[in-house]
Amino acid sequence: MDAHGLTLACATRAEERAGRRAGLRTALVGLGAQRGIPDGPVVSYGLAGSLDGLGRGAVIDAVRVVDERGETLWEGEGLGVPGAVRGTLLAADRIVDDRAERARLHRETGADAVDMESGGLARRGTLKGVLRAVADTPDRPLSAGVAGAIRPDGGYAWTGIARAAVRSPRAFTRTTNDGRCALRALAHATRRWADG
Repeated sequence: MDAHGLTLACATRAEERAGRRAGLRTALVGLGAQRGIPDGPVVSYGLAGSLDGLGRGAVIDAVRVVDERGETLWEGEGLGVPGAVRGTLLAADRIVDDRAERARLHRETGADAVDMESGGLARRGTLKGVLRAVADTPDRPLSAGVAGAIRPDGGYAWTGIARAAVRSPRAFTRTTNDGRCALRALAHATRRWADG
């Protein structure tokens, strides 16, 4: 699929920068697509949390999006991103960080990873694909404080960032590094796709 005819719908400014570096059109939709969904064909683009098996930095070119009951919200051929894993994304309305809950959701839905934007985009009917990189895993979850570091509109919550860094410096550093690793993998895969 031609990357240049699509808009990358990004939850955060960091994800949006990764897409722009590849020369693609982006739209900042915020967490859970709270800022609204752009017109025209879109790709759900950004970071995701692994439910089981996929490691940090793995890039997923989804062929299916499911809800928490395992019902299909969207299904397609995938974007054809070189080197990406074809998989299923779980559309959630919250951050899923508990290891046991991740295992349960994987078992009940068959999803490989979870995000908060793909469901809203799928329900709109303009979703053409999902490109996500794994930032957190069951063994390396987000720390509770870091989850408050992003505002619902996708911008940085500087007070939340400072609070997370002070509350648990080790977890904050680990989570930040994991996010950077995933964003690098996402940007690399996006450039390969855009240049193909």
